[in-house]
Amino acid sequence: MADIDDTVIRTVPRQLLVGGEWVDATGGATFEVRNPADDRVLTTVADASPADGERALAAAAEAQREWRTTEPRLRGEILRSAFELLTERADDFARLMTLEMGKTLAEARGEVTYGAEFFRWFSEEAVRVHGRYSPAPAGNTRLITMKGPVGPTLMITPWNFPLAMGTRKIGPAIAAGCTMVVKPAAETPLTMLALAGLLEEVGLPAGVLNVVTTTDSGGVCEPLIRDSRLRKLTFTGSTAVGKVLVAQASDQLLRVSMELGGNAPFVVFDDADLDAAVDGAMLAKMRNIGEACTSANRFLIHESVAEEFSSRLAERMGALQVGDGTADGVDVGPLITEKARTGVHELVQDAVSGGARALVGGQVPEGPGHFYPPTVLVDVPASARVFREEIFGPVAPVSTFRDEDEAVRRANDTEYGLVAYVFTRDHARVLRVSEALEFGMVGVNTGIVSNPAAPFGGVKHSGFGREGGFEGIEEYLETKYVGSAL
Repeated sequence: MADIDDTVIRTVPRQLLVGGEWVDATGGATFEVRNPADDRVLTTVADASPADGERALAAAAEAQREWRTTEPRLRGEILRSAFELLTERADDFARLMTLEMGKTLAEARGEVTYGAEFFRWFSEEAVRVHGRYSPAPAGNTRLITMKGPVGPTLMITPWNFPLAMGTRKIGPAIAAGCTMVVKPAAETPLTMLALAGLLEEVGLPAGVLNVVTTTDSGGVCEPLIRDSRLRKLTFTGSTAVGKVLVAQASDQLLRVSMELGGNAPFVVFDDADLDAAVDGAMLAKMRNIGEACTSANRFLIHESVAEEFSSRLAERMGALQVGDGTADGVDVGPLITEKARTGVHELVQDAVSGGARALVGGQVPEGPGHFYPPTVLVDVPASARVFREEIFGPVAPVSTFRDEDEAVRRANDTEYGLVAYVFTRDHARVLRVSEALEFGMVGVNTGIVSNPAAPFGGVKHSGFGREGGFEGIEEYLETKYVGSAL
């Protein structure tokens, strides 16, 4: 396995991509990329300075002039070729993600499939950017609307889905005719560097995609956000960081899209199919080790089925095998950092100190790596931090409700509004509850809502803007109105 891992890593560029050239960071600065399963150093990559970021933006601004006029069919064909090559190299990309992020190979392969679909979807949308023509109500002029690219875009992507969160932004930007500066998370830069290399191979012109890896995210990104050449900012990450970025973006009145934190309720009514509910809970909670903004964060279960649901969920969670994600038979890999594991355990301890019981898990294992066992908590007090804060780990806190009104009220009792999950066999209730829930997405009798053909995004403190679906490309387009006299 070590030989395979070394081969995969050696194929990845480790410099900055600026204007079509792979270049060292200023002064040759680098930083280490580590494997969270054993904390070993995988490799080193360039550590960009603010000056390097400025060079990348200059390259994007220069390339924008020609790229915006490139025929949509060509942009679509580049994306289609990228989809095909990414699919062909799925195993290599999956192993790379597992090494730097920790998720199992099976999950990583799933991410490659999901991430590649954004390239395929937006390859088809590139030729479907429409304007309109109509007579004015008075009849004496004609109203014409046109759509064009927003322009150079800064993309800040997270560590938890290092491929898919990149393709979800890069795909529509290419389709719309926007150039980009991408700043991937310092924990997982290798996947984005490999993706940039792949896009070069399929013919993406120099300067359209620029990649800056850095440990100084604020120092590199803030000057770009305040630069008049930048026209859009898109960020996936925490709400706290998102608020800072939005404030910075206000100086230039940038187009902004933010996919931020979540606190997803998982609501099971008394008429639900419990087999389906437990299956859905495993998907909604354990996808990506629980390190997902869409992860079920609060389990609100009708009091008549709570004991059986909790028991069955604990049995399923306890049967999962924890270990290095590259190993056969492993279901749950390590969390991204020791800090992340400490934060998850503190939430569990807070709940237990308030009277909660762990049906399974709840203890930090010995040995190397940032592992945390799948955990189910019951009798969790309403005041517990685990109900208010995003867990980002394999912990499922359970509480009960009595009726539909209480379930909806408690589900909405959060500053976040990304996704909610509802399990019921009552179709009228599906409509009532879906309309009442204050979330950008609702999963009904399913534990997964993400789909490249659907608009992904939240409300309230979970952000604004949509990625994917027909709406996704609109985030990268401006509307121009032309009034023409007869």
